[in-house]
Formats: sequence, structure tokens, C-alpha cells
Amino acid sequence: MHAGSKFSLSVESEYVELAVEVFSMLADATRIRIILALRDQELSVNNLAGIVDKSGPAVSQHLAKLRLARIVSTRQEGTKVFYRLTNEHARQLVADAIFQAEHTLSNDPAHHRGEHPAPRSGQRC
Repeated sequence: MHAGSKFSLSVESEYVELAVEVFSMLADATRIRIILALRDQELSVNNLAGIVDKSGPAVSQHLAKLRLARIVSTRQEGTKVFYRLTNEHARQLVADAIFQAEHTLSNDPAHHRGEHPAPRSGQRC
């Protein structure tokens, strides 16, 4: 069923509890930063660790949780493992959360002034 349908967005939806688990999984700044880093590319643990300024083992633990939640998936190349977002929904959810955060701080948030990269398909405010 399409994500925008009345059924899936209904208060009676069978997915409400699962959505709460997704929000719970994303309620961590490092995980949000990992998703932002992966929004346009796949990266290894070491690359991600450098980007999010955390140790490799810490990033690995976060990635394991995101993988269990099916938010990220992997591709192995030799001995290296590369992580990527499983689909566009985590990217969109994080972008919308950041846009919402901007609204709490400003009546004229940066994304309304075009100071963020161009929206992806389906992205709106």
C-alpha cells in the first residue's frame, strides 16, 4: 500500500507502534549524523567514524542497531564493508526533523531561504 494512503496514515494503523520504534532508533545524535553522512553515498565504518567524529567501534555499534532496524544495509568489497541507507525514507525523515527543528528556532528557517541543498523528490515543508 502506498505510504500516503489513508490506511497507512490512519490512527488505527498497524504501523504506529513500529513507527515509534523507528523514532526511538533515531533518538540519538550519532545515528542522525550517520544517516546524514549516508544520504548520498555509501561509506565504510572508518569513513563514517571520521565524518561523525566518533571511534570506529562506537560507529560500528550504532550501525549494527541501524542495520537491525533495516535503516541501513551493507555491501562487502573484499574485506571492507560499506554501509548505505536501505531506502529514501530515513533520509527524508531526518531531513524533515531537521527542518522542523529549524522552525522552532526561526520564523524564517534556512530551508525556506534556499540555504539547504535542493530538496529531493517528494521533499517538502
